[in-house]
Amino acid sequence: MSLPETEAPKPPTGGSLFLDACRGQRSDRPPIWVMRQAGRYLPEYRRLRSGRSMLEAVRTPDIAIEATLQPIRRFGFDAAILFSDLTVPFAPMGVDFDIREGVGPVIHHPIRSKEDLAGVRLLEPEQHLPFVFETIRELRRQLNVPLIGFTGAPFTLASYMIEGGPSKDLRRTRRMLIAEPQLWSELMDVLSASVLRYLRAQIEAGAQAVQLFDSWVGALDEASYRESLLPWMRRIFEGLKATGAPVIHFGTSTSAILAAMQDAGGDVIGVDWRIDLRAAARVLRPTPLQGNLDPAILLTNPEIVRRRAQRVIDEGASLPGHIFNLGHGILPETPIENVEALVETVQGARLSSW
Repeated sequence: MSLPETEAPKPPTGGSLFLDACRGQRSDRPPIWVMRQAGRYLPEYRRLRSGRSMLEAVRTPDIAIEATLQPIRRFGFDAAILFSDLTVPFAPMGVDFDIREGVGPVIHHPIRSKEDLAGVRLLEPEQHLPFVFETIRELRRQLNVPLIGFTGAPFTLASYMIEGGPSKDLRRTRRMLIAEPQLWSELMDVLSASVLRYLRAQIEAGAQAVQLFDSWVGALDEASYRESLLPWMRRIFEGLKATGAPVIHFGTSTSAILAAMQDAGGDVIGVDWRIDLRAAARVLRPTPLQGNLDPAILLTNPEIVRRRAQRVIDEGASLPGHIFNLGHGILPETPIENVEALVETVQGARLSSW
């Protein structure tokens, strides 16, 4: 399956610390946003979500807009990320699932054969997901910071579809890409085309940057990544270049495959807390980096948060561009005062620290 050819949207306009850092421009301090910054650690979010499922919330623009804005109002992050979920494209693509609290996405009919794959359709974003674009357009009217759109990367989406839900070792996914390369290739074709369409549509609607979440790609070794994933990832990044919007390429446990990820593409590479930013930069320079405070640090106390945040700031000082973030999503039990201390520390950093 070839990727769709569509007219390139116009580049986004406007500048910010966040967008400057995405493009490798240094400033007095790193910009800060955190993954899952709209979420259960916020009491106002818990009230907003009360009695509503995750899917109901993301499919209701008024709710998704409010959830996106809440952390910006409370903390003043330097960028907002669209309140949505990696699984949003599943249902219109023919993948029947639900999200179970405490478990995550559960696929009712996992893809284990060519017959299973036959029921998976190419995503038509504007037709299938109009609520996402209504949300983005309204957020652009209300926000005074850049809006980040996102979706899951093909490997991570495939892992849910194949495993049937979250998995510790992704054994079925890894087996398929090794033992059934033709089936894997066909699945990657439909997923990479859908991801590209979805991210382009988000940019056309007003997202000023996008992040491709490859949360579970660290299960692969470098040779497997290059053979079984890189060609499709490269198509996505090449297909997004004409938009002019920065693209963040994020994964966890990726220390062994960083060079391959860079070869795949992305204006910014997001790294988790398992690698020192300076060590990552030795592999990835001159690509700007995003990261990488351990989310567990935010479960301690403000003094520790400030100290460990400063360490990350110092590590990022010599990078060609650095966006301060966590190494993965903020944890639901995170105390508000620790997030306040984090934002104050990063936004209070000045050139003397760099």
